[in-house]
Formats: sequence, C-alpha cells, structure tokens
Amino acid sequence: MIHVRRRIGLFGGTFDPPHNAHVALATLALHELALDELRWIPAGQPWQKERVITPAAHREAMVRLAMGEEPRFVLERCEVQRRGPSYTLDTVRELQARQPGAEWFLVIGQDQYAGLHTWRDWRELLGRVTIAVANRPGVAVEPHGDVKAVAHRAVPLAMLDIASTNIRARVAAGQDIASLVPVSVARYIEANHLYNAPRG
Repeated sequence: MIHVRRRIGLFGGTFDPPHNAHVALATLALHELALDELRWIPAGQPWQKERVITPAAHREAMVRLAMGEEPRFVLERCEVQRRGPSYTLDTVRELQARQPGAEWFLVIGQDQYAGLHTWRDWRELLGRVTIAVANRPGVAVEPHGDVKAVAHRAVPLAMLDIASTNIRARVAAGQDIASLVPVSVARYIEANHLYNAPRG
C-alpha cells in the first residue's frame, strides 16, 4: 500500500484585516501547490511589528469570515495561544511534531523572503519547509545572498496588490473598502468599529 504524504500549507500573517489578496493567494496556493489543506495562522505578538495590532480575537474572527466555505482552509490558533513573541520556526516545529510525515509549505511575501536572513534560526526553517513566495506585481525581490547560498525550494505565487495598511487608513478616513475585503469582513469591521480614527 502506497502511503501518500499529506501536503500542508502554512499561511501566517497579522491579518489586520485579512483582505481579498490574502484570499486569492490562499486559493492559488491550494491549487498551485496541490495542498490537502492550508492553515491560516494569525500572529500572536509579531516580533517585527512596531505598531499596536488589533486584539487577536477580532483578527481571528475576521480570518474565519475570510476563509468562507472552502473546506481545505483551516484556522490554526497556536500563535495567538502562545505567550511572548511569535517566531515562525516555533510554529513549524510545533505543527510538524503534531503531524510527522506531512510535507510542509510556507507561504510568505516577497518582502519577507528578502528579509528571511533576519529571522530566528532561518537555516533550520529552510530545511523544514518549501517556501512559496507571493510576488507582488512588477516587484522583483531577490533573497539575501546568505539565503540563496542555502539549498531550499522556493515556488513563486502571484499576489494582488492590496495592503492591510491602506485598508486601515481608508476606514479611518471614512472611505469605502467594499472592493478590498470580503463582504463579511467589511461588515465585521463596521459592526465592531475597528480602525476608526480616534475621536477628539
């Protein structure tokens, strides 16, 4: 009997908020990488973020809405449950220990790929996963020379040019975001008064 390894994608991010480019990329990853499942992983305390991020409960709720009815999308809560800073390698080690024998793909952005050499124990990370790099249109980003020198697999994926920063700014300015996020996420943001400009 042939044992087929389960193919699992990991899609981490602050998701503050999740938007249409995230959904399109996640859907593309499912098909391009022939994944059995793709796990959305809202970050707990991202160590490289300087701004105050929206509480995890809201970001988690928005990710659930953004995932919609796709049965292969899974919400992975390990980072929001973990105390202290979120390091990708800790997450990968934890999930691989839980499901040994699976084949793992890590979906990251071009800017993350370019800065991968600054991540904690990045060499070990490259040995554990196949990197799937989301390429923004018209932007060519090469990995750092140190990363290039380490044998690893990298797969390009197309990425729509939508940014959470822009969405938060539009909400604060009272502008429409209907074309940028799933309808359910837009409703959630409005109902919970997220990203509104501070009064006074």
